[in-house]
Amino acid sequence: MGPENIRNFAIIAHIDHGKSTLADRLLERTGTLDERTSVAQFLDKMDLERERGITIKAQTVRMEYTAADGQKYVLNLIDTPGHVDFHYEVSRSLAACEGALLVVDAAQGVEAQTVANAELAVAAGLEVIPVLNKIDLPNADPERVLREIEDVVGIPADDALRVSAKTGEGIDDVLEAIVEHIPAPRGAAEAPLQALIFDSWYDSYQGATVLARVMSGELRSGQRVKLMATGDEYDVAVLGVLVPDVKPVERVACGEVAVLTASIRDPKAVRIGDTLTDARAPAEEPLPGFRPLQPMVWSGLYPSDPADYDPLRSAIEKLQLNDSSFSAEPETSEALGFGFRCGYLGLLHMEIAQERLEREYGLNLIITAPTVVYRVERSDGTEVELHRPSDMPPAGEVKRILEPRILAQLHTPPEHLGAVIGLCQERRGVQRDLAVYGDSRAVVRYDLPLAEVVIDFYDRLKSSTRGYASMDYEMIGFRADNLVKVDVLVNGDPVDALSVIVHADHAYERGLALIRRMKQQIPRQMFEVAIQASIGAKVVARVTVKALRKNVTAKCYGGDITRKKKLLEKQKEGKRRMKRVGSVDIPQAAFLAVLGGSDGDR
Repeated sequence: MGPENIRNFAIIAHIDHGKSTLADRLLERTGTLDERTSVAQFLDKMDLERERGITIKAQTVRMEYTAADGQKYVLNLIDTPGHVDFHYEVSRSLAACEGALLVVDAAQGVEAQTVANAELAVAAGLEVIPVLNKIDLPNADPERVLREIEDVVGIPADDALRVSAKTGEGIDDVLEAIVEHIPAPRGAAEAPLQALIFDSWYDSYQGATVLARVMSGELRSGQRVKLMATGDEYDVAVLGVLVPDVKPVERVACGEVAVLTASIRDPKAVRIGDTLTDARAPAEEPLPGFRPLQPMVWSGLYPSDPADYDPLRSAIEKLQLNDSSFSAEPETSEALGFGFRCGYLGLLHMEIAQERLEREYGLNLIITAPTVVYRVERSDGTEVELHRPSDMPPAGEVKRILEPRILAQLHTPPEHLGAVIGLCQERRGVQRDLAVYGDSRAVVRYDLPLAEVVIDFYDRLKSSTRGYASMDYEMIGFRADNLVKVDVLVNGDPVDALSVIVHADHAYERGLALIRRMKQQIPRQMFEVAIQASIGAKVVARVTVKALRKNVTAKCYGGDITRKKKLLEKQKEGKRRMKRVGSVDIPQAAFLAVLGGSDGDR
């Protein structure tokens, strides 16, 4: 089949607007799935996706469709996630497509990720087809949502399709619009092979499995191929297409999506965005690939059993192959031992990565509280990045601390606008602009510190708007503010693992919350233990773990009171001496309770 009869498209939308259900109906209508193999949200194959009801990984499937005019087409569909933490999955998927179905809930209307994903598709030069889903709902208001698509998203909605993915209404119109409006793939079949790797995963039997869009030339079974980023060469062992399971084929033509294995045992050998070419007749230049991603949230990841460090390292390498937005680098903690400093796109991404490591690789992990990366400008003009507060240079060398800032776009019904603005102001936000569209949609943009958003901002946003608000954000750079490092001292000795960087206005509250949690975990000693929060040499908060008191007068049955007083004075002197030379026994549970604690006591 020639490239003119191939269509590559993605389904994009805000979370919960019906992407996966629409994909189910397209698979059924094209005969790709039958009643025996069909299940709800078929392309959500991970247990986590089914349990949470969200799409985490983009999934690809090939469908064959006969149009109304009798022409036969091959449709390559990519179902993408809707949550902001997985937007990198969306951007990678769009690079393999020529068009996109923008699905909008006919009741909820345009949300934050609707706008963000539409902007990604337009920037990639894709043909965007608006699709109004859930028109069967009693509270659906298609006319209002069409106006929102034009006003908020900024794309024409005259030809928007009205469908119900639940009942199957309008699915034939969607298929016809795909073959009519989405352009055929471009690329020369006679040119040297160039295939863009946009997804991969690890199989314990076959090694790394690669999903690639053939941009020019063709892929053949048994062909000697080269990864242009590393120069490594492999023989294609299995070549196939996803229909939806792997169907082996002898060749994959220009414009199609191929899945292949080549006995690649090293997970690090495959890089998302790399170009696959013919080793014997290679292309001159690689494809542009994807821009490198900057993690927004960091946390420590440690095995609960130190003997599991090597299995954890192997599992992280395999997870990075499947999730290129997850990054990790080795680190050591006095409290927790050997582990990794891991970077994520958000808190949900962090939670999902931890659960995947535990479930898919059988690990038992300790994850520390999330932090962001700060930049420190030294007195000599140089800058260093801080992944951990304990890496802060000496106070005399620090000129100023810069924190990461984001531009957040918040969508809410107008009646909840006051609560949203109040929350943003409380988190040191600076309002950029505000727009109200009719009586159902308000969009406000805020410049916010990322550190104020990563902990519980999203939960507070949802609870203060009864679940109606949505949020999208992007990094806009670093900016200096009145930030300080708060240290935790136990009997005067600093505990580096518990240091935090906070705004000076919140230093007392954060320091007090830290040392109160610490007090609950440290067992009582034979001497008094002082736990302090300090900024440099200045102590801002203190709590005390009272000393255990042994009953030294138990053997005195009556007699002279001076005997008892003498024993008590001797005990006091012993405690003073122990405090001078003793060290405090801090169990690992204390570190876990504090490092893994939330900032709910804000």
